[in-house]
Amino acid sequence: MRLIKRLDLFILKSFLPLFAMTFFIVLFIVLMQFLWKFIDDLVGKGLSMGVLAELFFYAAVSMVPMALPLAILLASLMTYGNFGEKFELTAMKASGISLFRSMLPVMWTVGAIAVGAFFFQNDVLPHAQVKMWTLLFSVRQKSPELEIPEGVFYDQIPGYNLYVKTKNRDTGMLYDVMIYDVSRPGDNSTILLADSTRLTFTPDMRYLYLHLFQGEQFENLREQNQRDRNVPFRRETFVEKEVLIPFDANFNRLDEGGMRKQYVGKNIAQLRHTIDSVGQRVDSMGRTYADELLTSSGRYLPGSRNNGMNRAEPIGSQRARSLSAGSRPGSSATSPSASSLSQTVSTESDKPAEPDVPAVDLDTVLMKLSASQRSQVFEQAQRSIERQSSELQFKAMTVADEKKTIRRHAIELIKKFTLSVACLIFFFIGAPLGAIIRKGGLGTPLVISVLLFLVYYIIDNTGYKMARDGHWAVWAGMWLSTSILAPLGIYLTYKAMNDSAVFDKDRYMAVIRKILGRRPDRSVRYKEVIINDISLSAAHQMLAQLSESAKKLEAVCSVPVSYMNIWTHGLDRTQVEAVAEEIDSTVDYLTDCRNAMAVNKLVNFPVVLWRWMLNPTFGHVWIGKTLRILFPLGFPVYLADRMARRRLKSEMERVVQTCEEINNLLERYGNRSAGSDERQ
Repeated sequence: MRLIKRLDLFILKSFLPLFAMTFFIVLFIVLMQFLWKFIDDLVGKGLSMGVLAELFFYAAVSMVPMALPLAILLASLMTYGNFGEKFELTAMKASGISLFRSMLPVMWTVGAIAVGAFFFQNDVLPHAQVKMWTLLFSVRQKSPELEIPEGVFYDQIPGYNLYVKTKNRDTGMLYDVMIYDVSRPGDNSTILLADSTRLTFTPDMRYLYLHLFQGEQFENLREQNQRDRNVPFRRETFVEKEVLIPFDANFNRLDEGGMRKQYVGKNIAQLRHTIDSVGQRVDSMGRTYADELLTSSGRYLPGSRNNGMNRAEPIGSQRARSLSAGSRPGSSATSPSASSLSQTVSTESDKPAEPDVPAVDLDTVLMKLSASQRSQVFEQAQRSIERQSSELQFKAMTVADEKKTIRRHAIELIKKFTLSVACLIFFFIGAPLGAIIRKGGLGTPLVISVLLFLVYYIIDNTGYKMARDGHWAVWAGMWLSTSILAPLGIYLTYKAMNDSAVFDKDRYMAVIRKILGRRPDRSVRYKEVIINDISLSAAHQMLAQLSESAKKLEAVCSVPVSYMNIWTHGLDRTQVEAVAEEIDSTVDYLTDCRNAMAVNKLVNFPVVLWRWMLNPTFGHVWIGKTLRILFPLGFPVYLADRMARRRLKSEMERVVQTCEEINNLLERYGNRSAGSDERQ
């Protein structure tokens, strides 16, 4: 028991420093991404180091959900990769400790981190995001730092363009100054020219104070229109002039109350409350809009009174009246159900039956009007349709905005749980993967971790955008990345537990060669120590029998087969597999030969594999008859069969030739052995 406890401490001491290191490295990287994203809002504002440090602190706290899963993936992969590279996992397995048992201490640690991540998402992150976004919006609204360049127009003062030809940096004097007051549009701007200017701020830092020397001012006395050719203006020459320009250089923090009402500043209880309240409001709006449509649906329907210009009767009354009309004397026979429905409606209504009003033909009414009256009717109808269309569009936009609010709050609610699940999934990907690849350090684990995290990030963002835009259900979009990566974690854990060679290059190369139709090379090594020597007579007999079998199969492959006969005269699979087994058994037996030249010749035996095109019907006659009729579909199979037969024939020729060569070598070896025995 004590050994296991020490082992747990050893594994945790290996994991926790790597996790802390990778977490802060990843957090620094994502924080740099935040900096480059909002660099334009921060540069040139004259912000103090305290404000920037506060903004970066809250941004770092807000970036924890992105950095934490990647840090767990990289740390677990490096930890178990180091164990595998130093053969410590092998020592654990030799001691009877399975991989799953060695993962338990880190698993409990990651589970505790996942639980802490949930409470962090629910309690800490909303406050940090409120602080960060409020501070960022405050920075965006701050006026830029006043740094007027030389020789170009400076437009960072709201409503003014300032041109300075030269300036004295020691005294702060500006020379050859032009000031354009562009707060009024068009040609109505005021122009100030001065030989020199002194620029300072007022004590409260809310205004720019300009002290102008030796200049002129041009200003229109009234606003200029397009039809005006001459506009009175005023020209003023001054020796000294003082101008105040509104320019708030202070840093003013916005109120955090508005940001707390957004979805980023709410915990689970507040999010659920908002979703329920907005959902009830949407349902109420839907019922109200539906009632309005039902009450206005009878307008301009045939059968409405007052020449079709008044509101029609309710649809239920019209149906009841039509059914009642069908049961009057002299009308055509009606069904019993229609009579019973008419009686039911008349029983429920205490009002007397309304007289039948004949339908009015709208075209007839319009033709009785004059051309000007018809035009007026059409214009009124068009205005009515446009008004109703605008009302419906406004209502649709209102409902769409409310539904978008529900989706954003539902997304934020599910994100409270996805971070914890992502931490567990990335651990079950990283730890087995490190045990499989057996590579530690920052090289291979870093590359694999970044690639896996990029896949996760792309899938997660795709699901998020689909859920945000309403194309998918919110739960489907937010759990998309989890549903894709969870099977990968289960698969890697299963393979690592069973010591499967997931990243065996030779295995995948063999599959690729099989797909491309390439035969693997036969590998035979000469044995330095031979315990059971071969019998030369048995070897000659095996080679002769193999040569005879190969000649028979070669003769079968040499027979030309037409397109019509290929579907009924395919090769016998058992014959090909029997030759392949005979080659393998002969090679296995001859590897114990003491003649090195004969053993080296064994690599010339090909590796014979069965290919489906040698018998494309798979023994079913109906498949052959069908493909024989469908000539365009069966012709490529026919060509593939020709090529496979030709290749198999050449392989059998190699088998016969190799058997003859090995026989000759064994005969010479036997003669030399016999001669040496006689001399002895």
